[in-house]
Amino acid sequence: MAEGGSWRDESEPQVAPRPSGLHCPNSQVHSGNASVETCIMMNWLGYGPEMRQARRDAYREQDRIRNARDDGNMHITTGSKAEGLTRSFESDLDVMLVIRDVLCIEDGVKSDILPRENNVFRLSTIMCYPGYCRLLLERSGIMYRVIVDALCDDEYGRSLLCSDLFVYGFKRINYGPNVVAHDRAGPSMPSSINGIWHVDTVFSIPCHCPSILQRWAERRRNWPSPAVVQKVVSLGAYVTPVGFKGSQYRHVEWRICFNTGENELVGSLNNTQVYVYVILKMVVKEVLKPVNKEITSYTVKNIVLWLAENNPQNLFHERSLFVWVCEGLGELRTAILTKRLQYYMIPERNLMGGCGIAEEQQRSWVATITDMINDGPKLILRLPKIRQAIISHPEPLMWYSKKRVELELIVLKCRRRKLQCTDENGVIDRSDPIYQAIYERMYEILIEVRQRMNWEGSRLNDLFEISKMMLS
Repeated sequence: MAEGGSWRDESEPQVAPRPSGLHCPNSQVHSGNASVETCIMMNWLGYGPEMRQARRDAYREQDRIRNARDDGNMHITTGSKAEGLTRSFESDLDVMLVIRDVLCIEDGVKSDILPRENNVFRLSTIMCYPGYCRLLLERSGIMYRVIVDALCDDEYGRSLLCSDLFVYGFKRINYGPNVVAHDRAGPSMPSSINGIWHVDTVFSIPCHCPSILQRWAERRRNWPSPAVVQKVVSLGAYVTPVGFKGSQYRHVEWRICFNTGENELVGSLNNTQVYVYVILKMVVKEVLKPVNKEITSYTVKNIVLWLAENNPQNLFHERSLFVWVCEGLGELRTAILTKRLQYYMIPERNLMGGCGIAEEQQRSWVATITDMINDGPKLILRLPKIRQAIISHPEPLMWYSKKRVELELIVLKCRRRKLQCTDENGVIDRSDPIYQAIYERMYEILIEVRQRMNWEGSRLNDLFEISKMMLS
């Protein structure tokens, strides 16, 4: 299937042959018509290009405002919010806080050209699983307490930055009276605000690793364009405080990641590729329902990025949506069966390594995915959000969709204005006329929706609950 760079090793276990997505029965007229109708439905549900761009722009602007005021950590929204693929209450907010004045560099990069105030760590991949590293202190600069407290000696008298101690150092932060911190999850420190908004915060360190990015950039590919490739290279990398699950030294290991570059890559996918991504994410969340994150939306993202790179772009169009959904499901099935999936940015790293899928669970998921592939376009009836839209009457669906789009755009504007009206002490100027006008329109929309819901028989009257329902 792949026309570009290698995706799998020849030595990998083979699965039962399945029809190529480009030649299976689902690529006939029925599948093409269903694909077009589903693309229209995805747009109604808020996954169209205009709405995705509005979300991306809003979160970038929020980051810009925060970073203009904060001399400490750099704030970067990542994950599905940065990709423009989820509404406010649809998933957690993923935030990466980048420590300033600290940098890690790979071998071959000189440290003497860097500002003297920077703490410089040398990236060491010796005895580390691909995509992971250790950080050796090469030069001290302005030392933050969290850095000092996370330093430890290796067996050779050198100072290592311990990932576990680094995360522990940030547990001392006082998040405020309305924020509840939860147990660490990988590199992330999850928290809840007012029990409603859930935030996954990852503290990270910028990483200068030109050779890794150059290897990625030089691959033969159908996608993305050379301009996007260069943009991804220019955005660089980061290291996050988590080691490989199967390593006895994971407490001192760090993972190399490319969050900002991956945001750029997802932003350059075409509509069909994005819809494949969203549908596959729904399959994982609503059908497979992994309990211990054996497979995640990140697994799906990498499958879609590989599909985009390895195939001619003219094959991704609105009539081929289900061809590529089935192709993506097939690759997900193979990843589960073989417990192998190459990381898109560093192919040597196996994203399924240490995933811990039990044999019984593996068989169940493989069978379920096989059934979905055989279902063809009917597979979307297993996805509650899309199924509900299909069985709804067109007029109420379109009316509700328009109100939801307007409400979401107003909420995004409200968050930006709230940041602009907040002083250095965190006090919001609620007398600001623009802020008040935004809130008034938000209130009007919710009143309209409540009236319609009551007319249709609903007894839900709480406006905040209605807003949560609309933006989930």
